Amino acid sequence: MSSYSNIYFIGIGGIGMSAIARYYAFKGLKVSGYDRTPSELTAKLEAEGIEVHYEDDPSRIPSDPQETLIVYTPAVPKDLAELRYVQEHGYRVIKRSRMLGEITLGQTCLAVAGTHGKTTTSTLVAHILTESGEGCSAFLGGISKNYDTNMLVSRNSVVVAEADEFDRSFLQLHPSIAAITAMDADHLDIYGDIQHYQQAFRDFAAQVSDVLIIKKGLPISGKDTPARIQTYHFDDVSADFHAENIRTDSLGHCTFDLAWPEGLIRDIRVGTLGALNVENSVAAAAICLCHGSDPQEVKAAIGSFQGAKRRLDEHVNNGKVTYIDDYAHHPEELAAAISSIRGMFPGRKITAIFQPHLYTRTRDFAPEFAKALSAVDKLILLDIYPAREEPIPGVTSEIILKDVTAPEKTLINKDELMPLLEKETLDVLVTFGAGNIDRFVEPITRMLEGRI
Repeated sequence: MSSYSNIYFIGIGGIGMSAIARYYAFKGLKVSGYDRTPSELTAKLEAEGIEVHYEDDPSRIPSDPQETLIVYTPAVPKDLAELRYVQEHGYRVIKRSRMLGEITLGQTCLAVAGTHGKTTTSTLVAHILTESGEGCSAFLGGISKNYDTNMLVSRNSVVVAEADEFDRSFLQLHPSIAAITAMDADHLDIYGDIQHYQQAFRDFAAQVSDVLIIKKGLPISGKDTPARIQTYHFDDVSADFHAENIRTDSLGHCTFDLAWPEGLIRDIRVGTLGALNVENSVAAAAICLCHGSDPQEVKAAIGSFQGAKRRLDEHVNNGKVTYIDDYAHHPEELAAAISSIRGMFPGRKITAIFQPHLYTRTRDFAPEFAKALSAVDKLILLDIYPAREEPIPGVTSEIILKDVTAPEKTLINKDELMPLLEKETLDVLVTFGAGNIDRFVEPITRMLEGRI
C-alpha cells in the first residue's frame, strides 16, 4: 500500500473494516471513512485520530484518486452515493477481503473459518500467541475482552485472521495453518444452496499450505487440500485433538484434559463460560500446538482468556441472576448456545431475547429458528433487523414465533423491551442476535445490577 498516502473506508464502522483501518493508521497512513451510524467502534476510531463522518457525502472523500485507495464492505448498499462516486472517478476500489489478503501475503497466516465459532477461536489463538510472548498481528471479527480491541499489531510476521465466508471473502487468504469449525448452510442469498456453500469451504481448504484442522465429521478430505489434515472435536476420542475428563463448576466454567497426538495436557480451566468454549479451546489449542506453541503456555492462556464481546459474554453472574449476551444469529448457533447455557445452569429458568438478522435468513431458516428457540423457557422475540436488505412481503418475526413451542413466548418491538424487562422476574437472561440488540446490553446490565 506504499503507493498511497490516504486510505478511505466506506463502511468503516464494521468489525472487520475497523480492524484494517486501525492497522493502516498504525502503519502511518492517513485513514478516514464513512459509516451510516455512530457506534462504540467508530467512537474508538475517532479517539485514535481517524476521521469518521456519518452522512453519505462524496465531497468528504480525499480528492486525489492517485493518492487514495478506497476500501469498501459488501454490506453497504450498491447505490450508496460515495461508492458510486469513487467507482466513476478513477479511484482504485477494493473489497475489505482483498485488503486482508494483501496484508497477510508473505506472512505466516493462521486462519479460522466456519459457520460459527470462528470469532472466539481466532481471538483465543491471538491471545495464546500474545500471552506466550511470541506475539502476532490479528484481525478479529469481535472485540477481545482481554485487549478491548479487534486488532493486534506485532513486529513479527505471524498474522491471525478470522476467515469469513460471507461474500466468499475467505478465498483471499492463503493460510499456513487453518481451522474449519462448521459448514452449516448460511448466506444462501449469496451461495444459493448448501452444495455451493460447502464447496467454497473446500476451495478455502485448497489454499491452506501446511496444516488444516477440521472439526471431525465435516465433508472435507485429503483430496481437497495440499495440507496435512488433523481433526478436533469436543469429546470424540477418535479425533486427533479432543477434551477428556470435563468438569463444570457452579458458575458455569469448565476444566478439561486435552488429548493430542503428543500426549495429554491436564487440568485446563477455561476462562470463558460453557461447554461450547471447551470445543473452541480445543480448536485454538490445535492451531497453536501445530504452530509450535508450548503446551503449558497454551494451557495458561486458555485460563486467562476472557473471550470476545458478544460471544457467551457474561455481564451479570452473582448467584441470584445471570445475564449473558451472545451474537448467535443462525439456528445452529442458537441451538449450541442454548444447550451450552442449559448445561451451565441446570434447573434454572432461561429467558431469551432474540432479534432475527436479515429477511432472507429469516425466510430461509424460520422452522429451524423456531425449533432452536423452543428450547428456552420464555422467548421474547423482536422484529427483524434488516441490515443491508429491503423488506420481503410476508417475512416477519411472526413466521418464527408461530412454530415456537416454548412454555412462554411473546413478540414485541424493541421500544417495548426495557419496560417489559422491568416487570419481569428473571433468573437466566440471554440476548441473542447480530443486529443492534447490542445497544441494550448496558441498560439491561445496569437494571439487573440495580436489583441486588
